[in-house]
Amino acid sequence: MDTNAKNIVREMTRASNEERITFPEVVKALMAAGVERYHADLIAGHKTYHMPDDSFEIVPSHKTSATAQTFSAESVQKALHAIQGKEIGYREFCERIAAAGCVGYFVSLAGRRAVYYGRALDTYVEWFPGAKP
Repeated sequence: MDTNAKNIVREMTRASNEERITFPEVVKALMAAGVERYHADLIAGHKTYHMPDDSFEIVPSHKTSATAQTFSAESVQKALHAIQGKEIGYREFCERIAAAGCVGYFVSLAGRRAVYYGRALDTYVEWFPGAKP
């Protein structure tokens, strides 16, 4: 990953943690930087950004306070609707999905979807607007 892309992924992580930017804005900036996908580990508190050439950058991120043992796709979906509706910010979103048993999520910019997963790898897939499953 080149220096410019590293700077962009670091800034997007900071901007998300500080709630200065929306998810669509993050996606746009990451795509422009050539990022293929990223993984957010809610327990470890970091994001790993991957490029198509398999280079990557690990960036400290928001760490949730507690994660439920049981995964609730319905509760993850409700948290997604709340953040999409601008009812909550990113940190509250992370806390809500953690309370729903989500321990992390993957975002595929190429695949235009996010996959939220729990301890037993139960999942909920959220497609980007306009993307077809």
